[in-house]
Amino acid sequence: MRGYLLRRLLQAVVVLWAAFTVSFVVLYLLPGDSLSIKLGGLEGTATQAQVDAVRAEYGLDDPLYVQYAHALGDALGGDLGRSAQTGAPVVRTITDALPQTLALTGCAMVLAVLGGGAVALAATFTRVRALRQVLLSLPAIGISMPGFWVGLLLVQVVSFQWGLLPAMGNEGFESLVLPAITMALPAGAMIAQVLAKSLSTALAEPYVETARAKGAGRVRIHLRHALRNASLPALTLAAVVAGNLLMESVVVETVFSRAGVGRLTAAAVDTQDLAVVQGVVLLAAAVFVVVALVVDLLYPLLDPRVGRTA
Repeated sequence: MRGYLLRRLLQAVVVLWAAFTVSFVVLYLLPGDSLSIKLGGLEGTATQAQVDAVRAEYGLDDPLYVQYAHALGDALGGDLGRSAQTGAPVVRTITDALPQTLALTGCAMVLAVLGGGAVALAATFTRVRALRQVLLSLPAIGISMPGFWVGLLLVQVVSFQWGLLPAMGNEGFESLVLPAITMALPAGAMIAQVLAKSLSTALAEPYVETARAKGAGRVRIHLRHALRNASLPALTLAAVVAGNLLMESVVVETVFSRAGVGRLTAAAVDTQDLAVVQGVVLLAAAVFVVVALVVDLLYPLLDPRVGRTA
């Protein structure tokens, strides 16, 4: 088990390094930069000398390998640079916006797991063929609906027509409900689709027939025997979904006018604030790595064979 954990930690370090390196190179190759936008460009109000001085201050006139070495060394020390637009440290800029996004993605993840799990369990438990077909078709519908369209629809109906919940802002739990539902719908649909298929496979296994022969009821077989084995693929998918939710917050926070990492990312992309963009990329990679590591640690609890073969 110790070797299993060490390998996963090493993989996590490699993933973070790869995310840093790829994002650094891609952002470096993009035409233009945030300093040119901030200073008005060479044909704007700033002179060439002013632009050169600011670029030298930020180290943008150094060769690529020198910039990379400095950036990597600073990142290892917890310094991701400064925003070219505000001059504030990138770490502080992101951490100031992070709590709102974490609250939103956390609520969305809970709704996705509960909703997707409920649909999968109901679809594989019911004996009514028509109801089962309807429930199994719901994940495909949920995945196909664009998130921004769902968000705008909820705002129009729930907020403007019914007046039940606020359409925008960060005030109170009520402001979380509509954006969380918007993000949870496609995520829950994916979880439901994978879990339903895994449950159907598990219910056809010989150990289920053995449990029936011993007198176990349908509910006990479904929840204790089949669900435990069927949850492994869905658990892996949940790790991917958790990372994707952070990226989906860019669209959802824009639709619902919420302050958070999503809107921060959109603004950074618009102004080519590369340091902030790279910081958000590293944050997304870190979220994925942490969630995947937690899932890896849960695997041996659900399937002891993983711990023995690791």
